[in-house]
Amino acid sequence: MKQIQFYTIKSSGGLKAEISNLGAKITKLLVANRKGEVKDIVLGFRTADEWRTKETYFNAICGRVANRIKDGKFSLDGKQYQLPINNGTNSLHGGVEGFNAKIWEVVEQSIYEIKLHYRAQDGEEGYPGNLDVWVTYTATKDNRLVIHYEAKTDAPTLVAMTNHAYFNLAGEGSGTVHEHILQVNAEHYTPFDETACPTGAILPVAGTPMDFRQPTRIGDRIDDPFFAPGRGIDNNWCLCAGDAPKELRHAATLEADGRTMECWTTMKGLQVYTGNWVEANEGKSGKKYDVQHAVCLEAQNWPDSINHDAFPNIILRPGEKLDEITEYRFK
Repeated sequence: MKQIQFYTIKSSGGLKAEISNLGAKITKLLVANRKGEVKDIVLGFRTADEWRTKETYFNAICGRVANRIKDGKFSLDGKQYQLPINNGTNSLHGGVEGFNAKIWEVVEQSIYEIKLHYRAQDGEEGYPGNLDVWVTYTATKDNRLVIHYEAKTDAPTLVAMTNHAYFNLAGEGSGTVHEHILQVNAEHYTPFDETACPTGAILPVAGTPMDFRQPTRIGDRIDDPFFAPGRGIDNNWCLCAGDAPKELRHAATLEADGRTMECWTTMKGLQVYTGNWVEANEGKSGKKYDVQHAVCLEAQNWPDSINHDAFPNIILRPGEKLDEITEYRFK
């Protein structure tokens, strides 16, 4: 196995991030609050071996396709594909060994930026085409962590990546995120079936527990019966229509402990997940991680998009280039 390594980038504004070539993960993210108190706000582990074997999606790039594909099945140009099943009856986050488990190549690095590359082989995890992907992390002087996704393929394939950072703005190991204030700038969502895959409907958030258009304390909503199937929030919000033009949108705002984090993205969806299945882990500072101790703002395209015509297009063809951006802006 190639050696797992860790690299530091930082901005003149004070933001500091540690990035690993394992899964292109954000292994540390140090940000000051309005009092100047600096804390690491992403969950994680001490050693390379722990990063490889525990909670393997922590802060990683997930792909080729983030989130779920129902029954692991899709059709592309008239050909049927069957992916490995690794989440109930569905394929999740690229399969049994997705991008989160791969050792990436560092192709560029500076004080404030790092660019990583991975080549997924034709047939890897059941997907067609040799796919080259690049992810660039940039720490800007105005305290943004920018994630730039790029991809090219030699055959028609699917690609829809995300970063699965587990945030606790009070600092990793600070307990539940019930006191965090969340606002999601979306008027619609995709309801799920009993397997946590979209039914195909697109419904308004108005009048439902999915309505976070105003700042809302997570603890006031997280245990609503609506979210019970996922043991907390684990749902997709539609930031725009599936065929809307690409633009950088303000997806969500999260606040706690004097820190405000805005998520901006060119992706058309946002999966909010409150760490509902993280149980009894010892984290990087020796503190315990447990259920609902983090918030993931996974900017992505909608789950199971390939199987729903009204959902965003996630097909990439030769000669095309995937080009997406997500920014976490700290204030």
